[in-house]
Amino acid sequence: MPEASPRGTYLVIAEVLRNEIDEGKGTEALPSEAHLMSSHGVSRNTIRRALKALEADGVVESAPGIGWRVARGGDRRSLAERMSDVITEDSLSVGDTYPSEARLCERFGASRTAVRRVLAQMEGNGLLTTVHGKGRTVRALPTPTVRP
Repeated sequence: MPEASPRGTYLVIAEVLRNEIDEGKGTEALPSEAHLMSSHGVSRNTIRRALKALEADGVVESAPGIGWRVARGGDRRSLAERMSDVITEDSLSVGDTYPSEARLCERFGASRTAVRRVLAQMEGNGLLTTVHGKGRTVRALPTPTVRP
């Protein structure tokens, strides 16, 4: 990469990989980390951060003994979108209890770290509020998004 990106190089690489997967170039197993390092001219840590970002969005998954592969299942929405949609899908209203971290991990097949990161975003965006000892509740309803 000739210039450093103000967005973060790993995010740029994640977006390139996401586009390749969407175009059907990455149908099953992704190239090795070593191959990705040489093709993008970056360190292993940068590639791993890009892959972890895609994993958090449910685009790729780690396959022990194989490497990284395109996540199975047809839902390509990011984890943040899917977790925000829980409010609508479960017909939750303002003040209702939002599902626990454990239930969200099970529901989306995501790590607790990824779920916590999205929950923090949702709280920061004003969708949820946390009451210690009682869990999270819906603070506001998400604005509908139009998908192509």
